[in-house]
Amino acid sequence: MQFNPFALALAVSVVFSVSDANAGELVGPGVISTGLQETSAAVSPDGNTLYFMRSDFAEKDDTILVSHRREGRWSTPEVVAFSGEWHDSEPAMAPDGKRLYFVSNRPAHPGEAPVTAEMGGQHFPGSHLWYVEQQADGCWGRPVHVDGSHNDGAMIYNPSVAANGDIYFSAHREDSGKLYQIYVARRTTAGYAAPQRVDLGDTDHNRMDPSVDPEQRYLVYAGNEGDSLGSADIYIAFRQSDGRWGKPIHLPGEVNSASLENAPSIGRRFGELYVSSNREDDTHFPKPKDVLSSLQQRLEGPLNGSRNLWLFDISDVLKEHGIEH
Repeated sequence: MQFNPFALALAVSVVFSVSDANAGELVGPGVISTGLQETSAAVSPDGNTLYFMRSDFAEKDDTILVSHRREGRWSTPEVVAFSGEWHDSEPAMAPDGKRLYFVSNRPAHPGEAPVTAEMGGQHFPGSHLWYVEQQADGCWGRPVHVDGSHNDGAMIYNPSVAANGDIYFSAHREDSGKLYQIYVARRTTAGYAAPQRVDLGDTDHNRMDPSVDPEQRYLVYAGNEGDSLGSADIYIAFRQSDGRWGKPIHLPGEVNSASLENAPSIGRRFGELYVSSNREDDTHFPKPKDVLSSLQQRLEGPLNGSRNLWLFDISDVLKEHGIEH
């Protein structure tokens, strides 16, 4: 997303379980979470298959990978069959597990040019919304382009799908202000309606990477509401009785740190929350004298400042707001 002794001890202690409600777990250290960039967890209904994105530090080369948990251990990830050729990123599993959504710069129709986006005079790989559907043999079918105005501007990121098919995502659109905001495209019998901005307050704050509860009772996202510990933290908003979203709450405990936290994803068990973070091992000087092998091992490990996948338990926060399952 290899260890020095401290990092190895940490990985062993947290790799399979969360010991208390607020402790974080590094997901698959050295296998899923590595010295590269790993973000955007998408978990199968049984919790034993994990899709995620791996990229270079500049995030110019994004690819979707999959790992399977067998006897308590994650398998060596493989590139999914539908990825590896285009700039594919941010997988998101539908609640029933029958569709896997993602965004990509692949052309919407064969023979067309790759999708590009423009912002502030800069051009870069754009993104449209796609999905693959589970076939009778359990494999994923061919990618399907999700038509609709949500693709306008070619900057749709981090989709998240509710049980009724509504899709939440982050984007920069005409009503976003200068920053990114969160939108929802409602599913209708005629396709997807025009996106509506999710009202979480004024647009002076950056809001990205939504993950919505299947029943749309709460929404987690990455941003900075003015009280972030780092450049971006994870927030939660609860739907009120009148249907509107309540004031965003900065998630307590160890979910947030002085490092970057983003790309939250609600897990399959109650209270599970996957988060991408570039938190790293502390270095104190004088340090134990390195030789080349120990230096390489530490610098290439998952706690080298790259983004990795972490797992947290936010069940206490949910229960405090009347959500029990």
